[in-house]
Amino acid sequence: MLSVSALCASYGAIRAVDTLDLEVAPARLVTILGANGAGKSTTLRSIAGLHRPIAGSIRLDGVEIGRLPTHRVVQRGVALVPEGRMVVAPLTVAENLSLSAFAGRGVEGDMLARVYDLFPRLAERRSQVAGLLSGGEQQMLAIGRAMMTRPRLLLLDEPSMGLAPAIVDQVFSAIVALHRDGQSILLVEQNAEITLEICDYAYVMRRGRIVAAGTPESLRAAGAVLEAYLA
Repeated sequence: MLSVSALCASYGAIRAVDTLDLEVAPARLVTILGANGAGKSTTLRSIAGLHRPIAGSIRLDGVEIGRLPTHRVVQRGVALVPEGRMVVAPLTVAENLSLSAFAGRGVEGDMLARVYDLFPRLAERRSQVAGLLSGGEQQMLAIGRAMMTRPRLLLLDEPSMGLAPAIVDQVFSAIVALHRDGQSILLVEQNAEITLEICDYAYVMRRGRIVAAGTPESLRAAGAVLEAYLA
């Protein structure tokens, strides 16, 4: 279980997230919704070890990870798929995946087969350099790279950004399949409609704070999502 309590995260001199309290239970798909600038990406980057908490704690299965360097957070079982994908452009698809496997906690072969099963397009393009892939293919590769580390918790930051609707459907089908297989996922996404269709629980952020939380049904009934987006 991931537990984030009273987190104050900063980016440079700007305090972006304050008084945050959230949890991701094992095998659950939890989402964070909110407008641009709400602090969603900063939250994921703080959990992944890219930003340091000013106060409070970030715990994975009861162990504090908030002060660990990023590579140690990965070794503990947290993998971030960042906004913008950030694949290694000069390397091939296969090389990108193999590179990420060095941070994994098991044998490369079976996880590689799982990635290619989730994303057949990557199997077809395994010898293609990543920089020449389409945006959708790069997003698939970014998720595949994270999966190669065998994460206990997968962090996804805006996986649908800039993608055509048909590709968004493919990416979210893969996310649903991972969730069905028992993968714990914390998802940041602007597309509230599609996200509330697949998640178990959601948090709504505004100006660095959680302003609402609950099941998709309860949030829809309360109108909290719409209110937070328009404020």
